[in-house]
Amino acid sequence: MSVRTARSSNADNLLPSILAHGVKVIETPLLDPKNYDSKGTRAIAEKYDVEIVCSLGLPEDMDVVSRGDDVAGYLEFAMNVARDAGAQALSGVTYGTIGKRSGVPVTKGELDAVARLVERGSRTARDLNMKLGIEPCNRYETHLLNTARQGADMIERVGAGNIFIHLDTYHMNIEEVSMARGFADAGEHLGYVHLSESNRGVPGRGTMDWTGTFAGLKAIGYDGALTLESFVYLAPEIAPGLAVWRPVTERPEDVIEVGLPFLAHKARAAGLVLTWAVQASGYRLTSLTNYAISFAHAVQRRGA
Repeated sequence: MSVRTARSSNADNLLPSILAHGVKVIETPLLDPKNYDSKGTRAIAEKYDVEIVCSLGLPEDMDVVSRGDDVAGYLEFAMNVARDAGAQALSGVTYGTIGKRSGVPVTKGELDAVARLVERGSRTARDLNMKLGIEPCNRYETHLLNTARQGADMIERVGAGNIFIHLDTYHMNIEEVSMARGFADAGEHLGYVHLSESNRGVPGRGTMDWTGTFAGLKAIGYDGALTLESFVYLAPEIAPGLAVWRPVTERPEDVIEVGLPFLAHKARAAGLVLTWAVQASGYRLTSLTNYAISFAHAVQRRGA
């Protein structure tokens, strides 16, 4: 939900129907941090008693190697914006630009630059009492970090306790050996998960291994947020990088009305007990177009 563009009247018209599904978390993308309405976002969150999580991808001109100080300054500014909105975490492709690739494998110099950025970001996050997430993305969207193992290696290299891995099943479906292996590789560093169908549409209407996904999460005892991400609406700032060229579903409402019950069924079958905290990420309060659903959940074994 792009709450930065929301007016209170739009929120009042839209949020009640979303909250009826058990919404407790709102993820808002910082597509333009300088013009993001932190005060308005916080007011809406407080009014409807929802938690805020902010996400970010670096702009095209922010290169971690050649403009390291500028990128660090941009990330610091974005974290302050997120904090002012009431967020306790900033996550996403915080180390690179979605859709930007060098055309060759990642170099030592690039990994060194990413490590420096993440380390500086961890210090800023610590000062703000926040956490910083890094999201590995598939090979078509970045060449810097593609797998959970690479994410874990980066966090272990930096050695900061307030950095977490943010995994996305869409990217994992391309890069990981299996969902279970990806989650296991992230291990204790896993702090946030996007649940996204193979075609970015309605969960259950693609080829994603949802049984394996929830089994993998249960196996590592994951107890963080789970977010259903579907790009029914794409902001122009990120559309080219994500390469979604046609509607992912004919009926956007199906993402929640069909996808949510489907995921709940799969979660229960895996032995997960969910406390619903549905997160709306990526759609504007001015129109009900794009959905993402988050589950702040507790993992329990059957009969426990």
